Amino acid sequence: MTGAVTRRTVLAAGAAGAASSAMAMTGSSSKQGSNAARFSLGYAPHEGSFASRGGLFEQIAYAADQGFTAWEDNEARSRPVADQEKMAKAFAQRGMKMGVFVASMPKWAQSRPLLGGNDDAEREAFLADIRTSIEVAKRLNATRMTVVTGFLDQKVPLDIQTARVIDVMRKAGDIVAPHGIAMVMEPLNTRTNHPGVYMQTIAQGFAVARGVNSPAVKILADLYHEQIQSGNLIPALEMCWSEVGYIQFGDNPGRNEPGTGEINYASIVRWLRARRYDGVIGMEHGNSVKGRAGEDRLIAAYRKIDSQGEGL
Repeated sequence: MTGAVTRRTVLAAGAAGAASSAMAMTGSSSKQGSNAARFSLGYAPHEGSFASRGGLFEQIAYAADQGFTAWEDNEARSRPVADQEKMAKAFAQRGMKMGVFVASMPKWAQSRPLLGGNDDAEREAFLADIRTSIEVAKRLNATRMTVVTGFLDQKVPLDIQTARVIDVMRKAGDIVAPHGIAMVMEPLNTRTNHPGVYMQTIAQGFAVARGVNSPAVKILADLYHEQIQSGNLIPALEMCWSEVGYIQFGDNPGRNEPGTGEINYASIVRWLRARRYDGVIGMEHGNSVKGRAGEDRLIAAYRKIDSQGEGL
């Protein structure tokens, strides 16, 4: 996630576009299951991943034709209702799952909300966002919504803030649980992107999730953020797996496709496959090369880790 502009805007602007034609393996553009080269895991591109192919709906169609079985859209909550319904129809026609959208967008430039601070109004505003996001999730047939647990309040002891975050997330869980939806709390790194956020590691997310103790409150394990903040990715996932509800990929440094940085994503894929993970994996990153060449490179990178991750 980013500051004054939306996360997706930043990723799309610094990103590129397409995936090695030898690896693309496209199929029919109109029918569910038409592509024989569907990915084995639910990797989810986003608007901007295939920008050269047209607008949002053209990009969804192109992604499906390349074998992607999911889609992610952080800004879906702010889209017109008609577009949300059109997205759901496109996913149903092509056998795709909807990944996360952001249920309550932080005010990045203001470093708000302070969910662990002294002002109840900020917590009430957060809960109001959660309530109105339920209908968005239903329109999109989404079962996961991203939440950011706000920023640190330097005037309040950390343990007090943790207790308050647990309390507000328990209330939020009670709101969404009857609808079969889970909120996934996203830990963010403070060293490169988000100084001052409250939740910074998967382990911290685990502590809050266990405190809440609800199937409606889980962790979003964004491995780009975790690599910067803590590293030790597979052991962290292993220890916290019972509370992980969603995964996002992105290499470091650069926050681009797998293979452009230091993370061994083939090993991560093997680990996820061994645990029979069948959820969505958000492609929460840009493309390292601009234009269609970059889009080809993106697809090729996911073909590579998907095939190297076989065997378990």
